[in-house]
Amino acid sequence: MKAILFDRFGGTEVLHETDIEVPQPGPGQVRVRVKAAGLNALDGKIRSGAMEAAFPTPLPSVPGHELAGVVDALGEGVQDVKVGDEVLGWSDTGSYAQYALATTVALKPAGLDWQHAVALPVAGETAERVLDLLGVAAGETVLMHGAAGAVGTLAVQLATARGVRVIATAGPANQDYLTSLGATATVYGEGLVERVRTLAPDGVDAVFDLAGKGALEDSIALRGGTERIVTIADFRAHQLGITFSSGGQERSAARLVALAQDAATGKLVTTVTTYPLDQAATAQQVSDAGHVRGKLVLTVD
Repeated sequence: MKAILFDRFGGTEVLHETDIEVPQPGPGQVRVRVKAAGLNALDGKIRSGAMEAAFPTPLPSVPGHELAGVVDALGEGVQDVKVGDEVLGWSDTGSYAQYALATTVALKPAGLDWQHAVALPVAGETAERVLDLLGVAAGETVLMHGAAGAVGTLAVQLATARGVRVIATAGPANQDYLTSLGATATVYGEGLVERVRTLAPDGVDAVFDLAGKGALEDSIALRGGTERIVTIADFRAHQLGITFSSGGQERSAARLVALAQDAATGKLVTTVTTYPLDQAATAQQVSDAGHVRGKLVLTVD
């Protein structure tokens, strides 16, 4: 099968297309004929070697943590899906490939296309995990740094659905986008503390940092301390006494089904930019540069 892999750490030039053996499902796994693979900022950090201390990566490695496609083989003990089912979920073997193995998948609603389906597993789990960790509740105000990406797109909507007011930061080009999702938008950078205090004179109740670009000090100033601040992107968190949250532990097929149904009916909006599988390096370059609106997706023939 065709797959994108890297056999050394480095820039996007280490990614290359090659032919590898089709994986065989083990107990509890399904094999999926991949139609779309989600691309996340973490993919580039793993490829560069920056994440080796936290996520040791045996080489060669196929990138990608989420997939959407058609089940084509079942491992021992699998009963909740059958061959031919259209699914979305998390990849066990790397999703930048024609076939991948998965343990946790959800049935894809008929009204949801592959590209928008694959925007849900990682971003949805991350957004819900952090909102729960922050304990945000109706009537509260949460500040989200760098909210125009895949996780932010869902987090803004999931928070507002809980009755939470969201103040969200992004660059000038994404102000209208965040507003369309239900947030009160403002630009990041110098003067942010004053802008947020003007928008929320009574203060913000929690902070969700998705940017990882020096916003934690401003967050501490706005909160008057480190309580109820969570980052998924700034590795200085522990030095500052702030919670860093990483994913992968709470993959729920039931929650993914609910998110997929909301996306299929238009209750939950996803925004995607697609690249063919053989342009994975170009797509990761875009991801590495930041300022992505919504989700980057690789389409697989």
